[in-house]
Amino acid sequence: MSEISEELSKKLGEAVERMPAFPKSVQKILELTRDLNCSPKLLVQVIENDPVITMKILRVLNSAYYRLPSKITSINHSVVFLGLNTVKNIALSIAAIGIMPKKNAAGFDVGQYLLHSLSTAAIAKHLAGKIGGADPMDCYVAGLLHDFGKVVFAQFMPEQFKVALEKSKTGDISLFSAEHAAIGTDHTVVGSMLAEKWEFPELLIDSIRNHHSEKASDSVMGSCVYAANQISKKMGFGFAGDSRSEDLPPSVAKHFGINVNLETLIASIGDDELARVLEHAKQFSQMDAS
Repeated sequence: MSEISEELSKKLGEAVERMPAFPKSVQKILELTRDLNCSPKLLVQVIENDPVITMKILRVLNSAYYRLPSKITSINHSVVFLGLNTVKNIALSIAAIGIMPKKNAAGFDVGQYLLHSLSTAAIAKHLAGKIGGADPMDCYVAGLLHDFGKVVFAQFMPEQFKVALEKSKTGDISLFSAEHAAIGTDHTVVGSMLAEKWEFPELLIDSIRNHHSEKASDSVMGSCVYAANQISKKMGFGFAGDSRSEDLPPSVAKHFGINVNLETLIASIGDDELARVLEHAKQFSQMDAS
């Protein structure tokens, strides 16, 4: 990767600073969860004091995706069934979707982007649940945010990003490479800067930074996000500016078993689960429309 100039670094920093903040309740949740001794009761109270977030969390949890044995009627009830980390990360996911601009001057299709990101998130969660070594819901959030740098480009560097999108569409070049040609860096860099601003855990930041790199294999989370991104592209679940999928590098594939490649990993997930992933993504993407 080429060095970023001081001027470009300044532009990226300014773009990251201009991204909307999370709702105050979600900011408070993130602040509290950095304290390992924080009381779950306090977190539940913070969530329940935001009726909009509460309503959306309950709607997600009662969807077919979670297949719970009975209807969840309160945040406290949801923590009992699914654990605090799951509920926290669903709140975070809802907040991230909520601050996403609906339109941009780059012509970047945010709806299709969201389908891709939500599908990647659900697949990363599924893979983590199968192989262990990482919290599945943390992998879900990492998958959801892996391409968020594209949103920053589309909103605050639209002319350059539009050129990159066109280069990738008309030429035999990945969007990742086209961004370097048109902007001087790529979405993994600005996405990880945004995750740092939000004070996310280092593993999550690394998974965003490395989801196009063999360094993704440094962690189970990184490998799950890398693989999920390629699977989502291969299956055509949404579109984030580049539909090219690549096979898994050996360093990533080894996390999933001997002689595993992209095709065999897709087969191991199964058609029913993949259909459920896509349906979940479609439902979740309509969260702000209802």
